[in-house]
Amino acid sequence: MRHQTHTGHEHHGAHGTGGKVTWSMAAQATLHCLTGCAIGEVLGMVIGTAFGWGNVPTMVLAIALAFFFGYALTLRGILRAGVDFKTAFRVALAADTLSIAVMELIDNGVIVLWPNAMDAHLSDALFWGALAVSLAIAFVVTTPVNRWMIGRGKGHAVVHQYH
Repeated sequence: MRHQTHTGHEHHGAHGTGGKVTWSMAAQATLHCLTGCAIGEVLGMVIGTAFGWGNVPTMVLAIALAFFFGYALTLRGILRAGVDFKTAFRVALAADTLSIAVMELIDNGVIVLWPNAMDAHLSDALFWGALAVSLAIAFVVTTPVNRWMIGRGKGHAVVHQYH
């Protein structure tokens, strides 16, 4: 997924400097975060299941991979803009850490609290249904966080100066 999918952002003024921050802008940033989180979550669950790991190590791996893929998607776009890796990595950390952390907290919290979801297998509808609902709830909760960050020139507002 390329950062160019954040269409519409460049037409709303400079983030954090008086430009209007729309819910659409926040939703686009959150969707970007959701993509990385979903890839990491599913891959972590698949790996943990394949190796017969328990819930805790599988969840730790899924969370680590969610951060990895979330940062990787941001890094990819920044590096394409010709930014050196060290700077790109710092920008990705600044842009995505809070967003991914909130998303993972909500997503995994829902899964933990959902009856029998932690014991569902990849072949169970409960696994996929609980994951879809937990990611949807995480999206709804994280979007206002991203809107707040963009409005203050943080989060994905930092990334857009490299486009």
